[in-house]
Amino acid sequence: MAIAAWSGLDSMSNMDDALYLQWKTLLEDRTGMILPNERRSFLTTSLGIRMREIGFTDYQLYYEHVLNGCEGAIEWATLVDRLTVHETRFFRHMASVEMLRELVLPQWMSEDEPPGTIQCWSVGCSTGEEPYTLAMVLDHFRETDYCQYYFGITASDISLASLATGRKGVYHSRKLRDVDAVLRGKYFRRVSDTHFEVNEALRKRVCFAQLNVLEMEHVPIGKVHLIICQNMLIYFDRKRRIEILNNLVEHLLPGGVLILGAGEILGWQPPIIEKIEFNDTLAFRRLPSA
Repeated sequence: MAIAAWSGLDSMSNMDDALYLQWKTLLEDRTGMILPNERRSFLTTSLGIRMREIGFTDYQLYYEHVLNGCEGAIEWATLVDRLTVHETRFFRHMASVEMLRELVLPQWMSEDEPPGTIQCWSVGCSTGEEPYTLAMVLDHFRETDYCQYYFGITASDISLASLATGRKGVYHSRKLRDVDAVLRGKYFRRVSDTHFEVNEALRKRVCFAQLNVLEMEHVPIGKVHLIICQNMLIYFDRKRRIEILNNLVEHLLPGGVLILGAGEILGWQPPIIEKIEFNDTLAFRRLPSA
């Protein structure tokens, strides 16, 4: 499809209710994300910005474009980046970090046979701050508590652009505002007046991979000790959240831990897991006998 040049003066077409429902349904079918009506302006604004960039002024024509063959598939991938990426930073939820440091890791290390390898999965990792935070916690705990274990982290997200940022490991200083001076000096190096780079040793511990949570049955990830899935479930309805969580639990080793965002799910607890009691957190442990 030929794209007409946009002069910068042409007005955008209106998005009526039927067209809004069409876009909303496409987003849900392809990503599982539910877009409440109060976020209609977010959708129209995000679409409008992208449409102006590539020369479209009509929402219907752009809709047909993203459904059109390989070119449309490439454009859809770019659009999904715009619609799904959320703001994050290092050590965003300190209560979960403290639970790992004070409860989960000490318990694992006190077992008769503590794990020699700790495998982790960051689900909906966005631009990488969450898995790198986890890597810092695991590495620093290993050194300060004189523990002997290897660790690796799989970080997954639907956004290719976010994954590329994570692999590069370069972040604006505002993303590091909750990183204390010791960890900042140990795991980052300044690359400009405003940006820092995660050191190579830590980057090698994190493997970034694209994953659509609607296709969990095809995930090539085995059993892991720890899964973190925070600030992602809010985009889905309750039925989809439970489907995602049930699949995640199946990837936990006995004794493995699932950490969610506080308040992201209520009334869900399969019989093979138990809730971990720790202030301001929502986490579950897979029962050893499960």
